[in-house]
Amino acid sequence: MENDLKKAAGTVGAVLAGNVVLAFTVTAFIVPQGIIMGGATGVGLTIGHYVPLPLSVIVLAVNLALFVLGAGTLGKKFALTTLVSTFAYPAILSVVQRIPAIGALTDNRMLAALYGGALLGIGVGVIVRVGASTGGTDILALVLHKCTHIPVAVLIYGVDFAVLGCQLSFSDTEQVLYGILTLVTETLVLNRVMVMGASQMQLFVISEAYEEIRQKLIGSLDAGVTMVHIENGYGKTQSRGVLCIVPDRKLFQAKELIQGTDPGAFITISKINEVRGRGFTLERRYRKA
Repeated sequence: MENDLKKAAGTVGAVLAGNVVLAFTVTAFIVPQGIIMGGATGVGLTIGHYVPLPLSVIVLAVNLALFVLGAGTLGKKFALTTLVSTFAYPAILSVVQRIPAIGALTDNRMLAALYGGALLGIGVGVIVRVGASTGGTDILALVLHKCTHIPVAVLIYGVDFAVLGCQLSFSDTEQVLYGILTLVTETLVLNRVMVMGASQMQLFVISEAYEEIRQKLIGSLDAGVTMVHIENGYGKTQSRGVLCIVPDRKLFQAKELIQGTDPGAFITISKINEVRGRGFTLERRYRKA
């Protein structure tokens, strides 16, 4: 029970932190420079151009409408994961907009687009990493996915570009180009945030000295090792391969250790986005000798 409460508190905290970043970014970089963007904020910017209402009020109305649509179509579990963002983002946006001179951090539209895209990626990434949702137009994409079975990623991009398109009538060419740059930057940063701190390096070693390499990787690097039964493709001889996953900082040591043991060892090295399980996301256990 206590662990469930801690997990729930951590999730809510991450969602609130992500929404603070999003609200700050929109207020400090997007709105002052007139950069177009997707999502519920983009819908709010479009409506706000024609209706003289505060952006936070419009975004709240848009979020509420989409939340009702999502809750009715996607069920209670979805509603619970999007509830915080639906109400928190407009409320935080309203508070952040009252900070004096927050929109005067830069008058350079390029800087605003790059910083805006990077911070949007961080904010959304923090929320998505804990299994929550930013709500907004993502809900529309999920509803369309349920009806059409088109991949969600494709629909999210489609909805975002449709929202960008709605802003073309009152935006100049530079605003449109910077809006696309912001969206691309956001996507790149979001992908990095999603795997941040979880990536590892995987080494697969084929060598006649596999047993010695195994012992050194375990003894010198304290690395987890898995022995894989393999068959030589040319002579069809049976042997063993050494599979080892290490943090980035230990990659050089691992290569030096393997090549020092067998200079002719065949090594493949791959970047692994995420590793979960004992010794990585769970506490390592050591067997008594």
